[in-house]
Amino acid sequence: MKTGIRVLVVEDEFVIAMTLKDDLEDAGYEVLGIAGTADKAVQMAGAGSPDVILMDIRLNGTGDGVDAALRIHDRGMKPAVIFVTGSSEPQALARIEKDHPAGVVFKPAAFNEIERAIRAALQPGG
Repeated sequence: MKTGIRVLVVEDEFVIAMTLKDDLEDAGYEVLGIAGTADKAVQMAGAGSPDVILMDIRLNGTGDGVDAALRIHDRGMKPAVIFVTGSSEPQALARIEKDHPAGVVFKPAAFNEIERAIRAALQPGG
């Protein structure tokens, strides 16, 4: 069943990114692509207008997921950004809060946790 929800996956670990993409597509989401860098995430968000971005913090290249999310929102795009991260360090969590995320899911995460975060983020007022 198609959901009509467009998702951008921002993850630099290939196996995690592909597993997430497959799980999302199996659940009916439209995956716009996978970005492994902050710059690619910003570019793909501008080109694809995602409803949701699943954003890792640590990425290849310069900048991280928080930098990418801030740049995306600074350009007037309004996707729900859900950080999917393995980091629970206070500094990382404080940086995430700068972007006022729609959600945070900690790795390793079961797909149902991610899907629950997506549904919550897309609720009116979510």
